[in-house]
Amino acid sequence: MSNQDWQGKHVTVAGLGVSGIPAARVLHGLGAVVTVVNDGDDERSRTQAAELEAQGITVRLGDGATLPESTELIVTTPGWKPDKPLFVAAAEAGVPVWGDVELAWRLRGLNGREPAPWLAVTGTNGKTTTVRMLASILEAAGLRTAAVGNIGVSLLDAVLGDETYDVLAVELSSYQLHWAPSLRAHSAVVLNLAPDHLDWHGSMEAYIADKGRIYEGNRIACVYNAADKATEDLVREADVEEGCRAIGFTLGTPGPSQLGVVDGILVDRAFVTNRQKQAQELAEVGDVNPPAPHNIANALAAAALARAFGVEPRAVRDGLRAFRPDAHRIEHVADVAGVAYIDDSKATNTHAAEASLAAYDPIVWIAGGLAKGATFDELVTGAAKRLRGVVLMGRDRAFIREALARHAPEVPVVDLDRTDTGAMSEAVREAARLARPGDTVLMAPACASMDMFVNYNKRGEAFADAVRALAGESA
Repeated sequence: MSNQDWQGKHVTVAGLGVSGIPAARVLHGLGAVVTVVNDGDDERSRTQAAELEAQGITVRLGDGATLPESTELIVTTPGWKPDKPLFVAAAEAGVPVWGDVELAWRLRGLNGREPAPWLAVTGTNGKTTTVRMLASILEAAGLRTAAVGNIGVSLLDAVLGDETYDVLAVELSSYQLHWAPSLRAHSAVVLNLAPDHLDWHGSMEAYIADKGRIYEGNRIACVYNAADKATEDLVREADVEEGCRAIGFTLGTPGPSQLGVVDGILVDRAFVTNRQKQAQELAEVGDVNPPAPHNIANALAAAALARAFGVEPRAVRDGLRAFRPDAHRIEHVADVAGVAYIDDSKATNTHAAEASLAAYDPIVWIAGGLAKGATFDELVTGAAKRLRGVVLMGRDRAFIREALARHAPEVPVVDLDRTDTGAMSEAVREAARLARPGDTVLMAPACASMDMFVNYNKRGEAFADAVRALAGESA
C-alpha cells in the first residue's frame, strides 16, 4: 500500500499498550483518521490517551465494544479475543481486522527501501530463545538483523525505522498469527504444539490452525519438529511457494533433509550437496547454553532457519557460543548446601514445565499458579520418578496436588495455603527442607503467574531473592 492509500482512511485501533500505541502513531503519520478504543480507563490508560490526543488522535477509554462510525479498518492488539463484540460488529459490517503483524507486513517498503526477508518462529514454548539464538547466528554471519515481534520489539519500528536490515528474526504468537492473513515468510518454524491459550482460541484445533498460518506462502523452508507430528502435519497442509522444502529437526540422528545430533555434535543433512550421504558439522552440544534437551532443539531450529538463509556452518557455531539466554529460563541462581536452585519461571504451561523437569534428576519441584484450563496428569506421570518432593503454591495448586495424589502418591507434597507474594520465601524454605545434597530445587510452575505476581519475571525475581536469602543464612 502506498502513502496515498492511507490519506483520510478511517482506522480504529483496538487497545493501547506495546503494539496499539505505535500502530496509532504510524497510521496517524500516514494521514489516516485514527480512533483508539480501549477497555480500560485507569490512570495509565488516561496518561497514554492524553499523549495520543495531543498528537491529534481520538481515544475512547472504557469503550472497546462499540464500532466507531465510518470505520474502514480495525488494527487490533494481539490480546483482544476474536469473539469480542467489536469484532462481531466489524464482521457484520464487512470491516477487515488486522493485527500489528499484518500492518507491519503491509507497510514493508513504504520507506522506499527493499523490505528485509522474515525468518519467522512460533510454537507453544521456546519462541523467544530460538529467535534470539537465530539473531545471534545471523549477526555472527555478518548480517544486519534484529530479533523482533512478540519478543517485545515492535515490528512496525523495524520495518519503518531508520535502521536497514538484511533479514529479520521474527517471533510470532498464535494471537498475532490469527490476525495476519497476508504474512508470507522467507522460511518459518513451528517449534512444538501443546495446549495453551485455549480460552482465547476456543479449541486446540483453532490454536493449531493459527500456529500453522506461519507456513503459508513460505518461499524456501518450512522447518518442523520431527518429534512433534502435529508440526509436520501443518507443513503438509500449508500452501507454499513452488520449491519450498520441508526441513525437520531432531535430537536423534538426522535423516536426509533434517538437522540433528550425532555423538554430541549438531549436524546438518538438509543444506548439503548430497544429503543422502553427507552431513555437515555445525556446532557441539556444549556450544548451546544451557545444553538442556529442549534448548538443543531450539538451537537446531534456529540453525535450520539460518542455513535456509544461506548462513555458513561456522556462523552457526559462533552464534550459539555468543548467545546468552534471557533471565528466568532454566537459570541457575545458586548452590546452597550442595543443592542447585534453578529458576524457570518462564515455564508458564505444562509443556514448558515438562521440558524443564526432564533436564534434572532428582528434583524438588516448586509449582502452581493460574492453570489456564490445563490438566497435569501427563506432566506428573512423566516426572514422577524424578521427584524428591513438591512444594505447591498459587490459586490453582489443587489441580497439581490431585494429579500427584493419583500418579505419584509416594512423593511428599507441601501445600502452601497462601497466594501472597511472600509465599515464595516459604516455598523456597520448604523446598530446602525436602532437598538433599546433589538434588535440584526447580521452580517450573507449569502455570501463569498473575494470581500472585505481575508477570513471570517478578515471580522469578522473588524466587531468586528467596534463594539468595537462604544462601546468606547458610554462609
